[in-house]
Amino acid sequence: MRIAIFGGSFNPVHNEHINIAAAARRALGLDKIIVVPSHVTPLKNGRLTVPPVDRFNMCKLAFDGAEVSDYEIAAGGVSYSYLTCREFRKRYPDDELYFVMGADMYESFGDWKNPRDILDNVTLAVCAREKPLALNGRFPAVSIGYTGAKVSSTRIRALAALGEDTGEYVPASVAEYIRGHNLYRLDGVEEVKKLLTKIRWEHTVRVAVTAAENCARAGVSERAALTAALFHDCAKYLTFDSPLLKGFVCPDGVLDDVVHQYSGAYVAEKVFGIDDADVLNAIRYHSSGRENMSALEKLIYLSDMLEEGRTFGGVEELRGEFARGLDAGLLAAFGHQIEYLGKSGKEIYPLTEKAYKYLKEHRNEQ
Repeated sequence: MRIAIFGGSFNPVHNEHINIAAAARRALGLDKIIVVPSHVTPLKNGRLTVPPVDRFNMCKLAFDGAEVSDYEIAAGGVSYSYLTCREFRKRYPDDELYFVMGADMYESFGDWKNPRDILDNVTLAVCAREKPLALNGRFPAVSIGYTGAKVSSTRIRALAALGEDTGEYVPASVAEYIRGHNLYRLDGVEEVKKLLTKIRWEHTVRVAVTAAENCARAGVSERAALTAALFHDCAKYLTFDSPLLKGFVCPDGVLDDVVHQYSGAYVAEKVFGIDDADVLNAIRYHSSGRENMSALEKLIYLSDMLEEGRTFGGVEELRGEFARGLDAGLLAAFGHQIEYLGKSGKEIYPLTEKAYKYLKEHRNEQ
């Protein structure tokens, strides 16, 4: 028989996973495809996740006609593909075995644990991601002949974390499972949503998606990024006589447009019980910035300014700088904001000017 192993975190399983499995079945003439959700996936620490049993159940719902194996989940610990390939070679000693992966995984295959051990037991079967596939020749592989669309598990988790519909990206049965089991959901979502207008909530969701999709390269945990994004504008429409702001004292000299960052941090801490100092500071300085910002503070500032709904002049150039790095993006963003406020005749908050000067002086040291 021709059998393919399709492993991954499936966190969560989405439409492109299903398309890849179907393409592999056609291209390789498979008699069987075995989907193997991991227990803990190497190289993916810091991501929002759910219990392995839920990822297994979602795979059972998503894959029609495929076997879903709990081998790695039952084994526990970190899931290494070389052990999985050894196990299935033992189970199918005389069959043709393939191991299905995307081009991004193939490019990093040399960093996997015991890659040569994997190749001793299976043939790599690779599909392209967004652009035509180029096998590098370093590791023998066959092409599935399918170029997958861009579907981000990170985006799906971010949407689910804020209670949004994921049905555009996952099968209806999986979307319902996520919703019915409150998977990935952050505490306080419904309460924050009630404090915001529809437009402001949609902005908050986009900030969360942007922060989540950039948190790994910033070295920030997904949960911290999403939590800060959720609460960053939570006090946007609160007045000082609101019961939620009882005891709040605004710092002196704060501009009206900036007050909500301070009151938002207060509400996040005192009302919603957020006790992570870095998350609170990311909320507290998301409009102004400040000197010596943490990676999370930079990420939320940039995600707020550059989320995909923003259309102001120069935004694409700023997004390009953000893609180069946090400091490059932040320096460009500060410069743009200060120039815009100056041309508009609006007052520039001193903390922003100090942050800009500090970053220019210290960027090379970072």
